[in-house]
Amino acid sequence: MVREGFALLGAFNWSDHLSWLPKMFDPSRVEKRCADLVPRVRKLVSEIIDEHRKSLKGSERQLGDNGDFVDVLLSLEGEEKLSENDMVAVLWEMIFRGTDTTALLTEWAMAELILHPTVQSKLRAEIDSVVGSAGSIGDADVAKMPYLQAVVKETLRVHPPGPLLSWARLSTDDIQLSNGMVVPAGTTAMVNMWAITHDSSIWTNPDKFDPTRFMVSEGGVDMDVRGGDLKLAPFGAGRRVCPGKNLGLVTVSLWIARLVQSFEWGPVDSDPVDLSEVLKLSLEMKKPLSAVATV
Repeated sequence: MVREGFALLGAFNWSDHLSWLPKMFDPSRVEKRCADLVPRVRKLVSEIIDEHRKSLKGSERQLGDNGDFVDVLLSLEGEEKLSENDMVAVLWEMIFRGTDTTALLTEWAMAELILHPTVQSKLRAEIDSVVGSAGSIGDADVAKMPYLQAVVKETLRVHPPGPLLSWARLSTDDIQLSNGMVVPAGTTAMVNMWAITHDSSIWTNPDKFDPTRFMVSEGGVDMDVRGGDLKLAPFGAGRRVCPGKNLGLVTVSLWIARLVQSFEWGPVDSDPVDLSEVLKLSLEMKKPLSAVATV
């Protein structure tokens, strides 16, 4: 369903550009495919909500440490209480947008680690120093691994999963920018984060994968990628910042740490790593990653 949703969002729809076309003119069957997908999504998410509801025992059950996001939504009361339709929308947004970007970021990071074995070895050494070669890695351990965080930040810089931070926005008034430029009313604008993160006037050797640029102990800078610095804001900033940024960062960090801790990763001789990019709804590897894992 997620794959179908992304295909539909990226599909060319004639009526989006030629409003005078008859409504039945839909050679790609975009409208019908959307109509077929919606009830499937509603059924899936409603079943998830119902499963959690059945586990509730009246008002006696309180939200504990083991409660998940659905439990939190169901526990909301008063003005914060969500309707069934709103819960379905919130959960589908989390599933839909959280699946693609975290998986792609992990794939890009592993591709770079395979191409840079010294970086991979250095990361494994940090992991071993914190939890040991067989220790279990938890959320709290990520905060003790600055090099792991630097690897994730550098991956976000070189390969931002969402290179265009938002859908096109229409300027309703003339906007005066700090550099003297004016964005006239009626202008459609987008923020090109990929161009910013590859700008040589902002970054030294912008095409080089170098996590140490974010290591203070090695002459780098400690940069917050959650919207605090627009030189690297892959999640956006301000009121439209990605609400799942913290969850996404922790999830990807844990995945990478556990993959590197458990295996040594190398290229497939007959299928070398190719960093060519293709922009769909997100920035994907044109050629999906193939790798060899050894213990």
